[in-house]
Amino acid sequence: QVQLVESGGGTVQAGGSLRLSCAASGRAISLYTMGWFRQAPGKERDFVARISKSGASTDYADSVKGRFTISRDNAKNTVYLQMNSLKPEDTAVYYCAATSRVFTYARTFDYWGQGTQVTVSS
Repeated sequence: QVQLVESGGGTVQAGGSLRLSCAASGRAISLYTMGWFRQAPGKERDFVARISKSGASTDYADSVKGRFTISRDNAKNTVYLQMNSLKPEDTAVYYCAATSRVFTYARTFDYWGQGTQVTVSS
């Protein structure tokens, strides 16, 4: 199976930016639709973004549209989440995820990283 490791989290001021990385091993990420999810304390895990296997298609939660960008570099076996104009409500543990399902049918994800903490201070 594929193993996923997130990095790049940290603490930033509101309005700042962070870029999260998800490094994969064990399998080529080109085999997977990739996604980012987040979970704030006491809340459900929420979908943030997904990207098709080739990178041609993306989808975002309404709460992050226009601020976050998901991208992938299949040659580096890495997926990214560029987060701009961060808000305190973006504070959460961010998880990278993968599914073998094609983009159109990628509603649930099968493989997960351990998460990286993002804290946005006001």
